[in-house]
Amino acid sequence: MKTRFRRVRLVLSAIRLVPHLALLRFAREGRMVMADLAQWAVRFNMAKPASFSDYALLFVTFMTFTPEFRNVFYLRLGIKGRVFGWLCPKMASLDISCPAIGPGLFIQHGECSWISAESIGDNFWVGRLVVVGYSNETDKPTIGHNVRIFAGAKIIGKVRIGDNATIGLNTVITQDVPANATMLGVPGKVIWVSSETAMDGS
Repeated sequence: MKTRFRRVRLVLSAIRLVPHLALLRFAREGRMVMADLAQWAVRFNMAKPASFSDYALLFVTFMTFTPEFRNVFYLRLGIKGRVFGWLCPKMASLDISCPAIGPGLFIQHGECSWISAESIGDNFWVGRLVVVGYSNETDKPTIGHNVRIFAGAKIIGKVRIGDNATIGLNTVITQDVPANATMLGVPGKVIWVSSETAMDGS
């Protein structure tokens, strides 16, 4: 019964998402959304999409059951996506503001997270109750590639987070973080530096 209800919900949701699917297929920003979808598929242990129909099915699934993904979609599409936002509302308690975010953006439970940065690299992974933002009116972080931020962490001010860094639970960062480092504590301190690169989204 549960599986049948899920299928019915997906079909009905696909109808309301027809305008969104058109944007995914034809808008220039659709390619970036597809890169995000590929990352989400990996994180949810799903098959990596190989055709547009695969991407479309993933898109409808995540837009229906995962509100965080709606925020990612509307962020990527800008005003074109927001025109249809009332059909599938985004998560109100998740806010992302950044002029440049690389592909593979993944939000793992985005409740009450606020992200504002100069730039964010590829394969950014962020949890709930995370704050990335200003220390004054202008200074905000720059985040490298393959960075993961766990729940409750805070990154404040004009700091640089190096590639492949991991920011642990409830950690507070107010200084630069080296590449490949795992940070933990208040204030955050290096507890591990890996010689291997982090996730690549493949």
